[in-house]
Amino acid sequence: MNITFVSNYLNHHQIPVSNVLYEKLNQEYHFIQMEPMEEERKSMGWQINPEDYPYLLEYYKDPEACQKLIDESDVVIFGGVEEESYIQNRLQQGKLLIRASERMYKEGQWKAISPRGLLKKYKDHTRYRNKPVYLLCAGAYVASDFHIVKAYPEKMFQWGYFPIFHPLDVDKLLAKKRENKTIQLLFTGRFLDWKHGEHAILCADYLNKKNYDFHLTMVGDGPMKENLLLLVQKLGLKDRVTFLPFMKPEEVRLHMERSHIYLFTSDYREGWGVVLNEAMNSCCAVVANIGIGAVPTILKPGVNGLIYKNRHEKQLFHQVEELIQREDFREQIGKKAYETIEKTWNPKNCGEKLWKLCYNLFHGVKEFEQEGPLSQAKPISPRGMYRFLNRLAEQEK
Repeated sequence: MNITFVSNYLNHHQIPVSNVLYEKLNQEYHFIQMEPMEEERKSMGWQINPEDYPYLLEYYKDPEACQKLIDESDVVIFGGVEEESYIQNRLQQGKLLIRASERMYKEGQWKAISPRGLLKKYKDHTRYRNKPVYLLCAGAYVASDFHIVKAYPEKMFQWGYFPIFHPLDVDKLLAKKRENKTIQLLFTGRFLDWKHGEHAILCADYLNKKNYDFHLTMVGDGPMKENLLLLVQKLGLKDRVTFLPFMKPEEVRLHMERSHIYLFTSDYREGWGVVLNEAMNSCCAVVANIGIGAVPTILKPGVNGLIYKNRHEKQLFHQVEELIQREDFREQIGKKAYETIEKTWNPKNCGEKLWKLCYNLFHGVKEFEQEGPLSQAKPISPRGMYRFLNRLAEQEK
C-alpha cells in the first residue's frame, strides 16, 4: 500500500506525522508540496530544507510525476489546497480519497446560505457522500460545518496538527517554574485582529490593578502590533509586558517551558491552533477561547486546561486569577496537559493511527477509534459546544 499526502507546503506541524508514515512505508510514502512557502511564514521560522525529507516532492518542479502519484496512489490524503482539479481523476474513478480540512465557515455558519457557495460545496463535497471519500476534521467545528451541506455522513474523523513532542521530566520542570515567584504569562503568534492579543493585555491590566506579581510576554509580530504597544502604554503596563519578535518554534518552546500560564485568545477564525499542543507539552496551564478549533478537541475544562466563552473576556481574567491564586491547581492542570500530549495527541500515536485508518479503508473497513485522534467527529454547533463540554466534564467526575 502506498500513501501520498498532498498539501500546500510541508511545515513543522506536519513533519512529525509524515516522519511516522515514512518509517512505516519507506519509499511508498510521499508528501507533495503544491506551492513554495510564503515569505511571512519563513519570517516566522517555518522554513525547511527540502533535501532533509526524502519523501518530499514539489509539484511546481515536477508536475507530471506528482500528478501521476495523485492519480495512482492507493491512498491520497488531500488538504490545504484550494484547487480541486488535482483530484478530479481520482474522484471520477471512485478511488479512495481522504480529505483533511479546517473549517469552511470560520466567520460564521450563516455564510452557508449563499446559493453560489452551496453549489460549490455540492460540487466539491456533497455529491461524493456515498463514494469512498472521507474527512479528517482539523478542528472541533469542522464536522458541524460539513454537516450543514450534508457531506461525509458517518465518515468524519477527529484530526488536527501535531508538532514534535518533547519528552520532559514533568516534576523537574514544574519545580523550575515554581522557583520563579513572578507568575509568567505567555502569548505567542501573529498579531492579527482575530487572535485578540489585546485580550491578553487587558487581562494583564486586570491583574495589575489587583497587585498580583506577574509578567506577560508577547512573542510575535503583525499588523496589530502598533495598536498593542499603544494599549500597553495607555494602561501603564510597560513594566509588566514585554514584546519579543518572531522566533523559531524550538525557541518559542523554551519560553513556554519557563511560563506558568499560556493565554490562547483567538476567536472562531483559528482553525486549529498548534500552539495549544506546544503549550500543553510544556506543562503550561492553558486558558483558551472555546472558538479555537483545537480547544474542544483536546481540552477538558478544569482537567487539563480552562476554557472561556467567546467574547467573555472577564471569564478569561477570572480564570487566570484563579490559576495565580491556586498553585496546586495550576500545576495539576499543567501536568494533565502534558499527559494529554504524551499519551494521546502526539505525532507518533496519531501517525500510527492514520496509517491504520488508511490500511483499513483501503481494504474496505471503516472503523473509528473509541476516543481521541480518528474517533468519530460529532457535528456539534459552535453555539452548543461550551454547554456540551461542560456537561461532558460533569458526567466524567
